[in-house]
Amino acid sequence: MTSGHPSSGTGPIPGPVLAWGLAGLIPFLGLPMLSLAAPDLSGWGDRALGLYAAVILSFLGGARWGRAVSDPEPNPRTIAFSMAPSVAAWGLILLPPDRSGLQLAGLAGALVLHLLWDLRSQGLPGWYPRLRLILTAGAVAGLAAGALV
Repeated sequence: MTSGHPSSGTGPIPGPVLAWGLAGLIPFLGLPMLSLAAPDLSGWGDRALGLYAAVILSFLGGARWGRAVSDPEPNPRTIAFSMAPSVAAWGLILLPPDRSGLQLAGLAGALVLHLLWDLRSQGLPGWYPRLRLILTAGAVAGLAAGALV
């Protein structure tokens, strides 16, 4: 956060946050390229991509959970919803390997649903929606590419 306060306006995305967020797109975009360049590794690439997306969904849910429990009286609905990304991701990574396209599409859908939740939420930094749009677009593009390769 630029000023350390969630309602600090729409200022620039803090440099370290943007840099680490963009670095987090490397597996989303690199794994489909690897599968394209080395088709014999596509099964491994799909599995790695799905697992990484599941980790990111769990991270996003955990971030929202942490934000909610920092309030003196946490909102029970937010606590419950913040668990959904981890549970959804877990269910999707349990799909058999021959369903990797469905798995990657489901993970992309879960990321989009989380983005919509973030865009509608209050109390987050003003720059956060822009960050989430950028990162979700990159992640969904990578998952779509992985599903198609």
